[in-house]
Amino acid sequence: MRFILGPCVVESETHAVRMAALIKRIVFRRGADFIFKASFDKANRTSVDGFRGVGLAEGLRALRAVQDEVGCLITTDIHEPGQADRVADVVDVIQIPALLSRQTDLLVAAGRTGKIVNIKKGQFMAPLDMRYAIDKVISDGAAALVWVTERGTTFGYHNLVVDMRSIPLLKSLEVPVIFDASHSAQFPGGGIGYSNGQRAMIPVLARAAVAAGADGVFCEVHDNPDRALCDGQNSLHIDDLDAFVASMQVIASAVR
Repeated sequence: MRFILGPCVVESETHAVRMAALIKRIVFRRGADFIFKASFDKANRTSVDGFRGVGLAEGLRALRAVQDEVGCLITTDIHEPGQADRVADVVDVIQIPALLSRQTDLLVAAGRTGKIVNIKKGQFMAPLDMRYAIDKVISDGAAALVWVTERGTTFGYHNLVVDMRSIPLLKSLEVPVIFDASHSAQFPGGGIGYSNGQRAMIPVLARAAVAAGADGVFCEVHDNPDRALCDGQNSLHIDDLDAFVASMQVIASAVR
């Protein structure tokens, strides 16, 4: 069972390293795989006043520090093709944001790095249409391994719904399927200038997705979600992580 965990955004190098160390201690005690996730830039915040992050250079320094001091795999997202090679020098997995999951130049650039590319399925896309995004990553002879992440589908205004049929449909594309429990519990743009969400639904949705066959779970984790600089409403508290990981493992074992 694979876990992608970390704060939504790099708030500081110190915070990133501390969070990675806390998460690693919990997850490794459970014998699980762990990839640390934090964004150097959130280029799709609802409002121009929303905290975007520390930027590419400082963000990559922070992620490098996590790698050096904590010793774990790293993922972060890119928003422009020109970021692909710089990010690939630091991370193990390149993440493509859901809203950019059809951007040909971005997908091709990520694939050319040879890194694992995790494409988050657009909230506006049918599961089987992700075959075309996968094809873009591996076009031009790229040897990248592709993962696909389910993160809910637009359901009216300021709401998402998760159709668990998406998990086996995506798996039929012969790629590992991750479930994004945090953003599936989101109310996009549902706050005043920010996205709201239902934190209590994170473990509920994750349990259902693992039961449906998901190969891994993505979840944003914070030591103080109510004061997080980004997506705190959809972040699991670090104190709840051990029980979360344990429940996912039990369900995954039963499914296997």
